[in-house]
Amino acid sequence: SHDSHKRRIDQLRACSHGRGTQVGAIADLQGPKIRIQRFRGGRVELREEASFTLDTAIPPADGDEHRVGVTYVDLPKDVKRGDTLFIDDGRIVLEVKRVMGTSVECVVRVGGPLSDSKGLNRAGGGLSAGALTSKDRADIRHAVDIGADYIAVSFPRNAADIEEARRLIAESNGNCGVIAKIERAEALQCIDEILRASDGIMIARGDLGVEIGDAALPPVQKRLILQARNANRLVITATQMMESMIANQIPTRAEVFDVANAVLDGTDAVMLSAETSVGNYPRKAVEAMDRICLETETQWGLRGADYRIDSAFDRIDEAIAMSTVYAANHIGAKAILALTETGATGIWMSRVLTGIPIFAFTRHPETLRRVTLYRGVYPINFDVTHTDFLRVNREMIDILLERGAVHEDDIVVITKGDLRGKQGGTNGMKIVRVGELAAESAL
Repeated sequence: SHDSHKRRIDQLRACSHGRGTQVGAIADLQGPKIRIQRFRGGRVELREEASFTLDTAIPPADGDEHRVGVTYVDLPKDVKRGDTLFIDDGRIVLEVKRVMGTSVECVVRVGGPLSDSKGLNRAGGGLSAGALTSKDRADIRHAVDIGADYIAVSFPRNAADIEEARRLIAESNGNCGVIAKIERAEALQCIDEILRASDGIMIARGDLGVEIGDAALPPVQKRLILQARNANRLVITATQMMESMIANQIPTRAEVFDVANAVLDGTDAVMLSAETSVGNYPRKAVEAMDRICLETETQWGLRGADYRIDSAFDRIDEAIAMSTVYAANHIGAKAILALTETGATGIWMSRVLTGIPIFAFTRHPETLRRVTLYRGVYPINFDVTHTDFLRVNREMIDILLERGAVHEDDIVVITKGDLRGKQGGTNGMKIVRVGELAAESAL
């Protein structure tokens, strides 16, 4: 419920404040998940080669081993003879034999047990349900009200779906980031437009894998991560990453490799779902994933990036960000200190995989939480308006010294702008050896 979501956000904020950390919150919209309705006995057993009908006119709880209702009224319009339909993440496979009025008559190609309200997909995509339902529109307003940092749009078909979500956020006086969940096959055909319209993407491998096929999913994941990074967008890899830890205390070796490979590919974040929502060992699942990510990130192979090395830049702040991260990498800097209003310099820098921590110093709570999704970026609450501008560099370094993030004689690189509080105003970079910075130094 909306009230329970607000309680969770409030609890998250209070817990993170008490620990002196920043944690962003994503509101995940339900979207037009197409599902079968319910069975009289709660479940049935479908036999291979048996006939089975999907009917939009059947009462919601009147299904049996011969037929079941469907939540999507336009299903008969969207499918044709010969189409393959998947139910329950591909565990049940149907072939369409005939479409008659409100019914889609099928033959069972892969049978098995089937219970209530399982998801329905068409091989290759093509179901025309819109991305935002009436419930999603109400949930966007609520997400803005409770202070969500990002809103994830489920099943977007194209950039227009993302732009509509952004418009609804603005109408609610919100400034949430928008994440496009890539779940439909047709979204792959316009991924460049979706990336431009969004702040990032989530590779939702469950429905996407069903629509495009399991064998196609690994190269698609790698390509999506690369495309997102090249577009200066964040990317989350999700679905069944540590699935066995729903019931087991340690991950399988295959799951370890799955998480590690996503990190090696350049993902900003990896996500747990059922492992922490209904699993028996949520804390151990988080700890295991964290351990795998941290170990994988130590590999030197991640530090040979040449991202945009031959590109031109349209903005001064972007040119400074790119110059900074390459200078830091070549000089062996221990940290990058970026004074930022919106966090834009942080995401630009984080597209280059150097292994150098980027500390985003900002006075804005929204920016502090938003940058938590950027790979290798660590937010630090710092109000530059209350600091003598000639002492800003010194004070930022002192904060990192107190935290043990840097030490005497370490080299760090600092970026900021001449005009305090100006968005997009970063126009200077300074390379500093810790301990040698005079109190009055400034960019």
